[in-house]
Amino acid sequence: MKEWQIFPKAAADFFRNYPDINPVVLQLLFNRGLKEKIDIKSFLNCELAADKTLAIGENQEYVFYDPFLFRDMAAAVDLIIAHIKKGSPIVIYGDYDADGVTASVILLETLKILHAQVEVYLPDRVAEGYGLNKAAINQLAAQGVKLLITVDNGIRNFAEVAYAKSKGLEVIITDHHVLPENRKEIPDCLYIDPADQEDNYPWPYLAGVGVSFKLISALLAKANLPDKQKQLIMEKSLDLVAVGTVADMVSLLGENRLLVKSGLKILNQNRRLGLNELIKVSKINNGRPLEAWNIGWQIGPRLNAASRLSHANTAFELLTTTDAAEAKELAAELNQRNINRQRITEEIISQVEVQIDKDNLPNLIVGVAGENQIWNEGVIGLVAGKIAEKYYRPTLIITRLIEEAEFDADTKKLVPKKVSFKGSGRSVDEFNLIEAIEDCAPNLDKFGGHPMACGFSINSEVALDKFISQIQEIAEQKITQTALVPKLKIEMELDFSAINLDLAEAVNSLAPHGQNNPQPRFVSYHLRIDDIVTMGFDNQHIKMRLSKVDPSSGTTSSFWALAFGGAANYKECVIGDYIDLVYYLEINDFNGRREPQLKIIDLKKYE
Repeated sequence: MKEWQIFPKAAADFFRNYPDINPVVLQLLFNRGLKEKIDIKSFLNCELAADKTLAIGENQEYVFYDPFLFRDMAAAVDLIIAHIKKGSPIVIYGDYDADGVTASVILLETLKILHAQVEVYLPDRVAEGYGLNKAAINQLAAQGVKLLITVDNGIRNFAEVAYAKSKGLEVIITDHHVLPENRKEIPDCLYIDPADQEDNYPWPYLAGVGVSFKLISALLAKANLPDKQKQLIMEKSLDLVAVGTVADMVSLLGENRLLVKSGLKILNQNRRLGLNELIKVSKINNGRPLEAWNIGWQIGPRLNAASRLSHANTAFELLTTTDAAEAKELAAELNQRNINRQRITEEIISQVEVQIDKDNLPNLIVGVAGENQIWNEGVIGLVAGKIAEKYYRPTLIITRLIEEAEFDADTKKLVPKKVSFKGSGRSVDEFNLIEAIEDCAPNLDKFGGHPMACGFSINSEVALDKFISQIQEIAEQKITQTALVPKLKIEMELDFSAINLDLAEAVNSLAPHGQNNPQPRFVSYHLRIDDIVTMGFDNQHIKMRLSKVDPSSGTTSSFWALAFGGAANYKECVIGDYIDLVYYLEINDFNGRREPQLKIIDLKKYE
């Protein structure tokens, strides 16, 4: 049973200050931390401060923050242009997730239009890991590369950048991750990172693809191209900016909201062949306009499946191909990889479940691959997330890696002689995971992350045992059992009589939804069930007709509430019951008729 938590109501003065804005919308803005007039106007109108923006293109439709507000942007653009004029080989060094791949693609496409000799290098998730590595640098140097541009990585690669420079490469870093606490550990090269608090870029939460887009914008601003062509180049990039931004789960407030909103328009124009085929083979939207959730739950996971089970090059090739047959083949392969990823994830979850004492849950759950198990390290983070969500406990999932093995002639099998371990963790609001991981640093080889997620590696069985013992002890000390109750955060109570089409449209105008701007959850109490209908091939879906009488006017408000796949969960509900309901307020648009409808999140029998 989840604990329902409703956001505090804004003060009366706040509502009086904005009489022209629907009070429900005002409360939602307040919940998102938008309390000042300039911030509210910026959000509702999708506008940025005019004195900090730069318009690029024929009709100045796309107005974002001026990329030259980054301290090193002008120097980075000049360096790239110099290498283009010299014909120097340039390599974009990306990351293997959806953010990194989309960031690599948009920079590649723009640099090619500007006549650069440029290629993309994406590291292997398992063999190379995240960020720059010396083996890759050796390979690129041997190929004659003169300029290395990172996207979505590099800001913590001090040693690797120094090594690249010793090999004769110049380096530009574009990243969005947190900088080292000690600024002396920042790589000695030009870098563009909105997370740098000393840089004062107006929006510090860009995704890697957003930073890549800033570099593109700066290059176009300096380029000797017609305004119409500049606009077309930006539009060609914006669909992938939306995909990478949503997939990387960065905040969808501020400039990101504008980038995603603009990108969704381009995405729904079906301009990119590979994405079109992926959407088609995956049956993602069934002809309806794509929304941010389609990216977060359907497109992003399929692009990420490329590197989780093999190499990110498949996703890269899909996004860059201009051949219809190849696009169809790559889309089918990625969709199948995603299916395989789901199957592998479920198999590992079932193996972890065996290790969990359901009657005596610890404050922190640890699942470790057995001696004869090697879990796919590309999905252990997903497994940790699923387990953490199910049991509402911080969770660590650890797989073993065979470093050395020898052949046993008797059993005719390889016997591990040296093993190491790689882990991934997901947390809950009540436990700062990276803080706990840092306390265990002496037993770890490498680690990184943030309060809600982490990754780490351990080089021996002895260190693993010590680490598990220590971090579980920390969890027992810092978490109380009463805190480990699943929370359902609700925006506000909504009077049933206030629901109408205008309100539904006003609420939906806050989209695109995502991190820091979730789809609003409402609660209404004492609703009567007037009708129940099950739907679907196996009657797995359910919808209920709910009503409530307004005591002041005597009028009855009545709406359909739906739960896809929820028939089994609500089989105890019968006509005539009274319930309390948490729901999304949506619009049912069918056969030209538009009306409000509710999407069920949770319900309780009224008491």
